[in-house]
Amino acid sequence: MDVNERKPVVVVDDVHVEYKVYASGKAYRPNAKTRVRKTRGLRVVHALKGVSFVAYENESIGVIGTNGSGKSTLMRAMVGLTPPSAGGVYASSRPNLLGVGAALLPELSGERNIVLGGLALGFHKDEITELRDHIVEFSELKDFIDLPMRTYSSGMQARLKFAIAASKQHDILIVDEALSVGDKRFRQRSEDRIREIRDNAGTVFLVSHSMGSIRDTCDRVIWLEKGELVMDGPTEEVVDTYEATR
Repeated sequence: MDVNERKPVVVVDDVHVEYKVYASGKAYRPNAKTRVRKTRGLRVVHALKGVSFVAYENESIGVIGTNGSGKSTLMRAMVGLTPPSAGGVYASSRPNLLGVGAALLPELSGERNIVLGGLALGFHKDEITELRDHIVEFSELKDFIDLPMRTYSSGMQARLKFAIAASKQHDILIVDEALSVGDKRFRQRSEDRIREIRDNAGTVFLVSHSMGSIRDTCDRVIWLEKGELVMDGPTEEVVDTYEATR
């Protein structure tokens, strides 16, 4: 498809994100009782520094960089959880951050959390009932689905979250390190599902430290370092350059 015919779905326009923190690591609160000390040891952390790019329909975009490079901050800005200090994010529909963790309750069973997670994604109860068996099968938790979530390992919890979130066809989906859990077979199935979402006219962002997952899943990669966009291009080209700097 000609570049002029592609449909843009996300525009990140010169986005800056700044945090004010004390040198102790405590967040700066202007109205706090300790405001008399607000200039002592106050630091401004510039987490994103003028990041700009356009994402198109049917793209699978990897987001890479070392720890603290701004990857998660960028994703949170895209879904509206972190407001930019300057610049803006424009999307054709609301991006969904994979993981319905806020809706999942540790004291409830996996079964009940499927219902809660489905409702959080906008499903009706009858749709959740129809999808229940598929979610359980995909998560590979059939023998544990009636147990409380607090009894699950972190990997089991992540698999259930992925299975719930991936049961919906998303227009814009952000996957943050979700493929780092589970065995090789589960990661392969997860990658296949991401490609399926993309091929059905979705756009997927995959944040990962695994260059294998990035190579297998993405056709384009954005490389961030210290809050700046270092490189944006074809997967092999960007990943090869990134790995050469490690």
